[in-house]
Amino acid sequence: MSEPQQSELLGLCLEELTNISEDLGGPPYRARQLFDGLYRQRWESLDRFTTLPLSWRKKLSRSGFVVGLPQIEKRFVSADGTVRYLLSFADGQSVETVWMPEGDGGEAGDGSQSGDEELADKKGWRRATICISSQAGCAVDCAFCMTALLGLRRNLTAGEIVGQVVAVLGDRAADGERDRVNLVFMGQGEPFLNYDNFMKAVRLLVEGMGIAESRMTVSTSGIVPRIADFGAEPVRPKLAVSLNAPDEALRTQIMPITRKWTIEKLMAALREFPLRNRERITFEYVLLGGLNDDVRHARAVVDLVRGLRAKVNLIALNPGPEIPFSTPSEERVQAFQNVLTRAGIPAFVRRPRGRDIYAACGQLKHTTELVQLEGGG
Repeated sequence: MSEPQQSELLGLCLEELTNISEDLGGPPYRARQLFDGLYRQRWESLDRFTTLPLSWRKKLSRSGFVVGLPQIEKRFVSADGTVRYLLSFADGQSVETVWMPEGDGGEAGDGSQSGDEELADKKGWRRATICISSQAGCAVDCAFCMTALLGLRRNLTAGEIVGQVVAVLGDRAADGERDRVNLVFMGQGEPFLNYDNFMKAVRLLVEGMGIAESRMTVSTSGIVPRIADFGAEPVRPKLAVSLNAPDEALRTQIMPITRKWTIEKLMAALREFPLRNRERITFEYVLLGGLNDDVRHARAVVDLVRGLRAKVNLIALNPGPEIPFSTPSEERVQAFQNVLTRAGIPAFVRRPRGRDIYAACGQLKHTTELVQLEGGG
C-alpha cells in the first residue's frame, strides 16, 4: 500500500483548517488549536501539538498531513552579525532569507526609531529585521541584481513565505511580537508577481503570528496594476518602490520591466495610492557608479517625486560576480543625498548589511560557492 501524499498545513488559514477538521470528523475548535500551534506556537512537527489528542494527531498523520516547515540547509554569518540562510522546500527548491540583528532602521533604513522600537530599547528586547523571499529566483531581470541571474524558478506558496519567518525565528530563539522583529519582503523575487500568495502570507503573519502590519514593508519594481490592488487591501504592509533611475531611457536600461510599466504610469499609480496617517512611500534608489549617481539625476528625482509624501533610501551598489557596475564613491553618494534633503525630501543612505557573505541588497543568488571562495561560511 502506497504512502498517502503529503499535504502541508503551514500556509492554511483558519477556514481551510476548519474544513480539514470537519472532513476528519473533528469538532470546529480543533481548527483553532491547529492554527495556534502552527503560527503562534510555531511547532515544527505534529508530535509537538500536545493540545490535540494523540488519536487526532495520528489521524492527521495517516491522512498525509505534515507541518511543512522549510529546512535550513546552510547558514552564513557576517562580521556584522547578519545571517544568510539557505532554506529548502519539499520539492528540493530553495531560497535565501536574511536575519539582520538590531534591525536596519526598520523599513526606512534611516536609523530613526518608532515608538515600538524605543519601547523595545527601554525593556531590553531584541530588535531585528528578517528579509523574506517571495519567489525562487526572479523574472524582473534588473541589471544590478544577482537574483536576476537565476531567472524565475517558481512562485512560493503562502506557507513557504510564512515558513521562512517561522524557521528563522526558531533558529534565532526569537519572538516575533516581543522582540520587535520587522519583516521586509525584499528578498528573492517580485512579491507583486506572486500577489495572492504574498498577501495570504501577510494575513497569516498578522492574524496567526501576531506580527503587526506596521512592522512589515514590501518592495516592488513597479507592477502598476497590483499597486492599486494593494492600496485597497484592509491589511497591508508599507509600500516601497525600487526606482533606481529618474528617466525612462535610463530606467529601461537597468530595469527592463519599465518597457511594460513606464515611469509615467508608475508615478500616476503612486499618486493615487491611499496613504495612511503618517505613512510615506519609500523609494529605493541603487546608486551605480558613473551611471545614475550624478547630481543631475538627483535633481531629476526631486522633480519626479515632488508633491508625494515620500522618502528615498539610497543604496550604494553591493557588488557581486557578473554584475557589470561599480560602487560609487562616498562623496558621490553624499552629494546625491544633499540634493534631495535640500529640496525637502527625506533621504537616507542605507548601510550595507552582510555584504561579506552576499546577504546585502541585490546579492541573493544561492551563493554558497562564492562565499567559500571569499573565505566565509
